[in-house]
Amino acid sequence: MEGHNGPMDEVRPLVELNRATVQLGTTLALDDVDFRMFPGEVHSLMGENGAGKSTLIKAITGVIPLQAGTLKLGGETMRFSSPHDAQRAGISTVYQEINLLPNLTVAENIRLGREPRRWGVIDGPRMRAEAKAVLDDLGLDIDPASLLGSHAVAVQQLVAIARAISVDVRVLVLDEPTSSLDLDEVGELFRVIRELKERGVAILFVSHFLDQVYEICDRITVLRDGALVGEYLPTDLLRIELVQKMLGRAAPEYASRDALESADAVEDSYLSARGVTSATGIIEANVDLAEGEVLGVAGLLGSGRTALARVLTGIDRLDAGSIRIEGKPVRLDSPRKALSLGVVYSSENRRAEGLLGDLSVLDNITLALQAQRGAFRRIKPERQRELAASWADALALKHTDLDRPVGTLSGGNQQKVMLARLLALSPRVLVLDEPTRGIDVGAKVEIQNMVSELATNGLSVVFISAELEEVLRVSDRVAILRDARIVDTVTSGTLTVESVLALVAHPASSEA
Repeated sequence: MEGHNGPMDEVRPLVELNRATVQLGTTLALDDVDFRMFPGEVHSLMGENGAGKSTLIKAITGVIPLQAGTLKLGGETMRFSSPHDAQRAGISTVYQEINLLPNLTVAENIRLGREPRRWGVIDGPRMRAEAKAVLDDLGLDIDPASLLGSHAVAVQQLVAIARAISVDVRVLVLDEPTSSLDLDEVGELFRVIRELKERGVAILFVSHFLDQVYEICDRITVLRDGALVGEYLPTDLLRIELVQKMLGRAAPEYASRDALESADAVEDSYLSARGVTSATGIIEANVDLAEGEVLGVAGLLGSGRTALARVLTGIDRLDAGSIRIEGKPVRLDSPRKALSLGVVYSSENRRAEGLLGDLSVLDNITLALQAQRGAFRRIKPERQRELAASWADALALKHTDLDRPVGTLSGGNQQKVMLARLLALSPRVLVLDEPTRGIDVGAKVEIQNMVSELATNGLSVVFISAELEEVLRVSDRVAILRDARIVDTVTSGTLTVESVLALVAHPASSEA
C-alpha cells in the first residue's frame, strides 16, 4: 500500500477492512480495498465522486454486505446484516443531510427508539435528563425540551452527533458534516470532534473541504475508481498532490470567460426585481440579471440566500415588490408559473427537494419535461431514452446506467442529473442554490465550467454558494446579502475573498 506509516502502526487498528470487494450492478464499487482506523484518530476518506467512499462507509456501517474480504472491529471479524447491528457494535453515522425529525424535541431525537419508560409509557422527565447529560458531556448548551426544527442546521448537526454518541460509540462516521456550516459553527464542531478523539473514539471524517481535512485529520486514505490509491499522513502530502492522487491526473482548471460589464448588466436586465420581500427571509431586495450574466450571491448562513432564490423562482410567496422579465411585469406565484416563463430552480437540498432517489436516472432527467407537457402528451419511451442519453453525455455523467436508481449515484453525478433535468426545459434563467455542495474538486470545476459555458450561450444564472472563492470565480457581479437584505452588488473583479467576508459580516467597527 502506497503511503507513510506512522507511530499508530504500533497500535492495533480498531477498524480493519481487508481485500473488501463490492459489486453494484455492473460497477465494481470497491475493488480489493484495504482500510484501517485507529482508536482516538480522525481519519479522512478522500476521492472523487464515484471513487467508492460511500460504498466503503456503507460496508462499515452494515448498509451493504461485502461480497469478498473481511471487516474487523477491535480484532474481531464482524458480519453486519443491518445498520442496527453496526450500531449495537458501537459504529454510528451522521450523514450530510441530517436524518432526524424536526417536529420532535431535541431529547426525543437523541433517545428516539431508545426512550426510557415507566409503567409502560415514555418517561419524559427522565428522557430529557438523559439527553441533557449527553449534551452537557459534549459542552453543548442546547435545551433538550426545545423542538429540533427551531434550531439552526449547525445545532441540528451537533444534536445528530449527540444522538450518535449517546450509545457506547467506538467509531463515528461523519459524512460531509460541515457542508452547511459557517466558520464559527465549524469551529464548534471541531471542538466536539477533538473531545471525542480524546476519549478514544475513531472518527471517519468525509469532506471535500481540503482546508478542514488538513486541520482536523491525522491520516488520509485516498480511493479512486473503487480501488485504494494509498494511505498518507497529512504532513507528508501536499494538497496539490492529494488532488492529483484523487483524480489520477492534474486538477482541472476553471475555463474563465470575459466578464460582462456591470453597467450593461444593470441597464439591459433580462430579469429585474424591485423591493421583493417575503416572510421566509428576504427584505426589499433589488436584483438585476442580464442575459448571459452570472450573478453570484454571497452571505452568511441565515442572511437570506435561499429565501431570495425561492422568491425569484415562485416557490415562496412574494409579500411585497415586483418582478419583471424582459421589461414586462410578471407574477411568479408558483414554480409552474416560473417554469412557463423560463425560470428554473436547483435546490440546495437534493434529497428533499430535488431528486427522486428510487426512480431511475432516465426518469429523473425527463420528469420535469413530462410534467410540463402534461399527462396526455406522453414522451415516447424511445424519445425519453434519447433525451436522457444526450444530456448524460453532455454533462459527462460518469459510469451511468440510465436505468440505475439515481439515489445510488455519487453526489456529483446526482447534481449533474438535477442540472440535466432543468436544462432539458430550455430555461432562460437558472437559479442554482449550492450546486457544488458535497462534491469533489474535479466535479466542482466541471460544474463551474458548465455554468460559464451556459452563460456564454446566453443563459442568465444566479449562483449561490457558501464558498466565497467559488462565487468570485464564477460570477460577473456579486450581490452581497446581510440580515435578509441585499446591501450592495459589486463587480466580481474588484473583490477578494477577504473583502467579501468584510461586507457580509459587517464588523461593528465599520458601523462607527
